[in-house]
Amino acid sequence: MKKTFVLILVFLLVATMHAADRLTITVSNPISSARMEMVEVDVAVLQKKLQTEKDFVVTDADGNEIPSQVTHDQQLIFQVGVAGKGKSVYYVQKGTPQKYEVKAKGRFFVERQDEFGWENDCVAYRVYGHGGAVGYDLFNKSTSDLMLDYWYASEQNQEMRSVSQQLHERGYADLADQVYNAYCYHIDHGKGMDCYTVGPTLGGGANALLNSDGSLFMPLCYKTFEVLDNGPLRFTVRFTYPEQDFNGEKVTETRTISLDAGSQFNRVTIAYQGLSKPVKMAAGTVVHKDNPNAYVLSQENGYMGYEDLGDASVYNVKYREVLAKQMGKIYIGLLFPDTHITTTYQQRENGIATGHILGIATYQPNTTYTYYFGSGWNKNPNTGFHSLTDWEAHLSHAALSVRNPLKISVK
Repeated sequence: MKKTFVLILVFLLVATMHAADRLTITVSNPISSARMEMVEVDVAVLQKKLQTEKDFVVTDADGNEIPSQVTHDQQLIFQVGVAGKGKSVYYVQKGTPQKYEVKAKGRFFVERQDEFGWENDCVAYRVYGHGGAVGYDLFNKSTSDLMLDYWYASEQNQEMRSVSQQLHERGYADLADQVYNAYCYHIDHGKGMDCYTVGPTLGGGANALLNSDGSLFMPLCYKTFEVLDNGPLRFTVRFTYPEQDFNGEKVTETRTISLDAGSQFNRVTIAYQGLSKPVKMAAGTVVHKDNPNAYVLSQENGYMGYEDLGDASVYNVKYREVLAKQMGKIYIGLLFPDTHITTTYQQRENGIATGHILGIATYQPNTTYTYYFGSGWNKNPNTGFHSLTDWEAHLSHAALSVRNPLKISVK
């Protein structure tokens, strides 16, 4: 009995000796330009090395705590900054993290039927569960504040809506329009606006299978959703789409979309069930008639982008010319880790759209496919996108980063 006790004590002492109090995370940048982005460290690795299942605290090289989050797939994420061809050091230890500011979140907006919206401190998006608008819609932001809750509450302000309606009924149409303009999120009241049109297109970055003639087999609106992460640093949602008959096969699709704090781009991973052989698929953005040639395609470097001018048709004719000027320029882009994509413009006139720019790839059955979509606005003082040239420079750097991930070591 005494011998057994001694053996247990020795075992515990040895285990304690091998348990680290703090781990060093070294992040290396393989490209020559500096970058600021979110990194992931496997929680299971940290638990094994620190011999704990408790919470973790992340600090920078100077010992200052920085925000972190454990995701649904058990990754510890935190934002790093690394110089070109450089290295940065961070530390992870046992402890209770602070309560960090939420910079990425989303929710189901039941007040607008079945719209689902999500955002971070740079961009905001939504999808519809009804109607013919099947692509990704976007809101323009000129602030780092999270705005969707405010915008939806303002747009659905029943008291203001009632006042506007009563004024119309009494013959004061102009005054009624002014009241509407005062709360409508289609107008920039200082922090951004919704002036982008999707319709029956891919909108700002959605995907679709291709028919045998190369045309888009347009998806339907989402059927169900599941929120997997909801901040403070990463938002993740999984959408499931209704079954469709594609070339005689019953096919269903899921999309898992993640948006990290500080990023202009969503990461989307798609999967199709029911396919028996490889098929062509595409991801892209709609090209509108008022700016039909303002796009860039870089097949070799894995990106494409478009400059959208917004849609002023939502405004009363009397105010349209004035309000159109506040829409600015919307920049939309897609990034492809896949080095075998083909980029192209495909004409498909539909209302105010001329077609799409597309990144075409081959989807293999029973696999997943990942790409990125994102946007920017020339009226956002935090980003510095003032022209398509500026946006392309950002796309080029972002695509290079996607194809050359940061390297992480844990010791």
